[in-house]
Amino acid sequence: MAQPSNTFDSYDVAGIKEDLKDVIYSISPEETPFYSKSRKTSASNTLHEWQTDALRAAAANAHVEGDTTTAEARTATTRLGNYSQIFKNATTVPDTDEGLDKAGRAKEIAYQMLKTAKEQKLDIEKSLFDSNARVAGNATTARELAGVPAWIKTNQANVGTGGAAPAGTGANTRTDGTQTVFTQADFDTVMQSIWEEGGTPDTCYLSPFQMNKALGFTGNNNQRANVVAGDERVVNSLSVYLTPWGQVAFQPSRLCRSRDVLIMQDDMWEVAVLRPTKNVALAKTGDNTTRQITTELTLVCKNEAANGIVADCTTS
Repeated sequence: MAQPSNTFDSYDVAGIKEDLKDVIYSISPEETPFYSKSRKTSASNTLHEWQTDALRAAAANAHVEGDTTTAEARTATTRLGNYSQIFKNATTVPDTDEGLDKAGRAKEIAYQMLKTAKEQKLDIEKSLFDSNARVAGNATTARELAGVPAWIKTNQANVGTGGAAPAGTGANTRTDGTQTVFTQADFDTVMQSIWEEGGTPDTCYLSPFQMNKALGFTGNNNQRANVVAGDERVVNSLSVYLTPWGQVAFQPSRLCRSRDVLIMQDDMWEVAVLRPTKNVALAKTGDNTTRQITTELTLVCKNEAANGIVADCTTS
């Protein structure tokens, strides 16, 4: 039906107050599974160092009665290190903000610093997963930590044409090769190799694309595509993969390089913190407020042979 003539409806009213909800919604991901899971230790120098060692290969060991004992040649421990990286972010807000009545937050600077802290944590996770060599830095060059792919040398599969493992010291990066599809056979090969070296991996970090490939793994672990009685849900998940070489939990990561499937022994990694995350106010230089968040840390790979990589996986 039509309105009566001269109806003064809501479209004619000039003084209606805005209806803005006092909530801010965001679905931006903020999970950092590797950084959050890694044990945190203290660093006291910008070059954080540690040592590794290994037993010699087993050999025949039989001697005649009364023979002369000769000492075996021994090898020294290997000294490794990684440089601390400074993560820094700042936000400046005009002091006019103090007098504004805003929806969803009381103080803009507090809201922005909360966002900044989450963003910096994501930056740290990305750096830990990056195929990046360590950089000592100088007066004009920032220090950089070596990420996970720069350490894993011994246990690898699916290395494409032109690809090559790093030295395993963090000093150089993995050379990416021609990409091929991630398979269960590649995964099992790396698991076996890690076991033969003495490692006991427990977490596999992989991109959502590679997680979908892992969902196609076959075997006794494949009891995961079923309808749950009563609610008609179809369950298709892979939480733990059991092999003769141990069991591994699959952890999808948005920040892991999609071409890398990382099979990790969690207690063989640490994050050494030189400066814990700190939120400080900077000196005022005008009619504004500036706050800065800094964190300085590095990645410790206690022994790369406890971990493995399925490299050069196709990503589409």
